[in-house]
Amino acid sequence: MKYQAEINVMPLKALLDPQGKAVSSSMKNINLDAISGVRIGKHITLEVEAANKQEAEMLVDTACQKLLHNPIMESYAFVVEESK
Repeated sequence: MKYQAEINVMPLKALLDPQGKAVSSSMKNINLDAISGVRIGKHITLEVEAANKQEAEMLVDTACQKLLHNPIMESYAFVVEESK
């Protein structure tokens, strides 16, 4: 079966996010003072061929751990759904 994975990789909350800080500061310049605490990360989509959803989730988790995120600086979360 084919599955679609949606992965979000974000900087760890304990670390400074320079991109997010710059965007957050710029919100005031465009009269969006109500917006703050911007954090910028990566969104990754991929297709997985697997026998079942559990196997697909295991493959996506392995890809995240080994390649798609830096465990020292980033966290990740993902959702796997059957492709339509």
